[in-house]
Amino acid sequence: MPKIRVLIVDDSVVIRRMISDALGRDPAMEVVGIAPHGGIALQKIPQVNPDVITLDVEMPEMDGLTTLREIRKIYPKLPVIMFSTLTGKGAATTVEALSAGASDYVAKPANVGSVAEGMQRLAQDLIPKIKALCPQTPAFTAPKPPSRPATATPGAGVPALPAKPAGPIEIICIGTSTGGPNALAELFKQFPGECPVPIVIVQHMPPLFTGFLAERLTAHSAVKFSEGVEGELLQPGRAYIAPGGKHMEIVRQGFTNRIQLHEGPPENSCRPAVDVLFRSVVGIYGGNVLGVILTGMGQDGMRGCELIRERRGQVIAQDEASSVVWGMPGAVVQAGLADKILPLDQVCGEIVRRVKESRTKPAGGVLVGNK
Repeated sequence: MPKIRVLIVDDSVVIRRMISDALGRDPAMEVVGIAPHGGIALQKIPQVNPDVITLDVEMPEMDGLTTLREIRKIYPKLPVIMFSTLTGKGAATTVEALSAGASDYVAKPANVGSVAEGMQRLAQDLIPKIKALCPQTPAFTAPKPPSRPATATPGAGVPALPAKPAGPIEIICIGTSTGGPNALAELFKQFPGECPVPIVIVQHMPPLFTGFLAERLTAHSAVKFSEGVEGELLQPGRAYIAPGGKHMEIVRQGFTNRIQLHEGPPENSCRPAVDVLFRSVVGIYGGNVLGVILTGMGQDGMRGCELIRERRGQVIAQDEASSVVWGMPGAVVQAGLADKILPLDQVCGEIVRRVKESRTKPAGGVLVGNK
């Protein structure tokens, strides 16, 4: 059975060895080449024909960002996973690399007790991402979504409950992972700045990274993005990203809805987790919610969408063709929870339309939600 062919690009002999050893323990993986910097990597790609590349961010002669841009000129679809340190500089460069077309990223092991522990953590972070980005290989087996009640129609992408929405949309909640930074940038580049409701987002990322992502999205959108802050009041037209390493929830304090952050146990192996945010949003807003699930590996967000639909809220899922990894949206679709399945370039228009229509339909002669 063919294995997933990996090219490792890193200037550190230690890191190259750690990656090689970690991948070598998985029977589905084969390291077909190593390179100490980008120049050599570009020469090796046509020689070893990799299925995926791991690419260090900081290297001499030709760094990871420059290398990535050169790779994308010739190999626009070749999966590239960036390796970076958990520092401000590493996070900023990684977010820039994701915007330049990197498929995903892995943080280099830090503050671990031993090389063996570091290798184990590296394998846990890296191998699932490689397999998710290379689903065409026989070595990959996609996980099946949890079973749904008999009222659902798996794979149909149609509501399991009556389609009539609960009422005006009062909040937009978005969940995404692998491929998410670029998907969010694409979604919001034409998003109106005068959105009448707040937007809350979970993008699976470690600390530091989410702050730089918020800055980059703000710079290229009419919407102002920020990391969620403990006790912050939700405001219409603002977008709040869950900080890396913390769950974000929405809580009611008096007559206001505010952000609450905590370091509770990971859910779906994630913190922040989409399900945690969506569950809290439904608890406050009931069915007056529009949930959006974009590209990402795993199934985080499916249970949250189930809660949204139970309260007659609305759910949009990105389609498979435009997703980097169709894990999260695929789980939602296969569970029969998506009102609409759309390519990424149509998601923005659908969100705007649904919010506008839900808040302007006459109800007894009065415009709903048009305060």
